[in-house]
Amino acid sequence: MGRLFAVDWGDRRVGLAASDELRILASPAGVIVRRSGKRPPVAELLRRMEEIGEVDAVIMGLPLDGDGNETLRCAEVRAVAAAITARSGRAVSFVDERYSTARAHRAVHEAGGKVGDHRHDMDALTAALLLQAVLDGGAVMAADAGSAEG
Repeated sequence: MGRLFAVDWGDRRVGLAASDELRILASPAGVIVRRSGKRPPVAELLRRMEEIGEVDAVIMGLPLDGDGNETLRCAEVRAVAAAITARSGRAVSFVDERYSTARAHRAVHEAGGKVGDHRHDMDALTAALLLQAVLDGGAVMAADAGSAEG
């Protein structure tokens, strides 16, 4: 069993996280800063996956609205997922990421930190929390989770 790699896709930053080989623990794996007006950084995302090594599958947060409906950003996330699958052969599953940033902020506060001190790490922490929920079996998978083609 290989690692899972999680992606929290944002307008300005893409948070990354990876599981251990036994798929017990999720850890933040950095952030990719997006450049306005440029193509999605799929090549950099794939490079980071290879850097981590032994990644079997990818989990992407799907930015649903408060009612669970798809948003405009969902189309971009699905397009990136399709590109990841096409270029790496790895399956991509989607997980409902509603309120994930709020959970990450709460986790920082509960640990005694300030969000402002960890602003650049928040996206990676959010990805790790999404991934940990999947590993723990508590994540709500999006309705058509599975490969990026679904």
